[in-house]
Amino acid sequence: MIEKIYEGQQKAEREEIIKRAGDIIKGGGLVAFPTETVYGLGADALNEQAAKKIYAAKGRPSDNPLIIHIADMESIGKITESVSAKAKIAADAFWPGPLTMIFGKSAVVPQGTTGGLDTVAVRMPEHEIARELIKAGGGYVAAPSANTSGRPSPTAAGHVETDLNGKIDMIVDGGCVEIGVESTILDMTVEPPMILRPGAVTREMLEERIGAVAVDKTLIGESSTAAPKAPGMKYRHYAPRAELTVVEGEISRVVDEIRRLTRERIGAGARVGVIATEETVGLYTEGDVKCIGPREDESAIAGHLYGILREFDSDEVDYIYSEAFDTGGIGNAVMNRLMKAAGQRVIKVSRGVR
Repeated sequence: MIEKIYEGQQKAEREEIIKRAGDIIKGGGLVAFPTETVYGLGADALNEQAAKKIYAAKGRPSDNPLIIHIADMESIGKITESVSAKAKIAADAFWPGPLTMIFGKSAVVPQGTTGGLDTVAVRMPEHEIARELIKAGGGYVAAPSANTSGRPSPTAAGHVETDLNGKIDMIVDGGCVEIGVESTILDMTVEPPMILRPGAVTREMLEERIGAVAVDKTLIGESSTAAPKAPGMKYRHYAPRAELTVVEGEISRVVDEIRRLTRERIGAGARVGVIATEETVGLYTEGDVKCIGPREDESAIAGHLYGILREFDSDEVDYIYSEAFDTGGIGNAVMNRLMKAAGQRVIKVSRGVR
């Protein structure tokens, strides 16, 4: 069931949709809803059976922790052991917004929500619909991305419907999301605090407020027995059905290499997709070429990434070649997601490669 919320909608109609969605969550059901990052799949975070439904609907490994979404700062005390001074400063600066922080969990949070961990990931989204729904649903909503586990995250309600239709109780359609990549995850249980997943809130932004911030350098392989401390650390994520390869290097050489690989694959009878920028899209004359946005506009690239990967699924391509992008600002999050989608498959071209 899809319920649409839109600008200019009658207040009573909007409130009724939010109320029904909240009642579903309070009753142990599942509701997909928009946030500023991606669409989330919401359930009562304090109901272990509801959390299990999220894992089942997504096909998500049970040791992959869920993020609890709250709507106000007053709610955090119930689900955490303590909130440090640095965490309060970060919350003042970036909540509501695309920042998730990890704390020691209180006893009220079931380990079925935290993937068996004694820590809890918490976020206060900025999206108005998300905040209204969290309040209507009891104040604590566990919400990973509303997609089949491992697939590109959903940035529109249609993406949710493609993956989860018939598996969840309601989809609240609030239009396309603003940011397009998941929140930054900051571990506040270590010193200095550590970024476990990059997002729109960058290391530089955090360090301006709370001082030194570390960045997790470890990529945990799928064969690892270690429990991931945050979503996206262990398992393959964001992946299209086709084999994706990132080509990295000086841009003219990158274009030459992607053109060569595309011709080679097409010559062998394969369907090939190419992810290009506004500056290079006209240089590709073969394959299913899609423009992700201007190279200098990292936010546009972030907003288009998952949608383009899903378009290639619809186009049924066999291989995808993508240009690499700058890693400044949110570009770091883009490359993190792109490399995970490619399973770390990368070709580095040098001046000697044609």
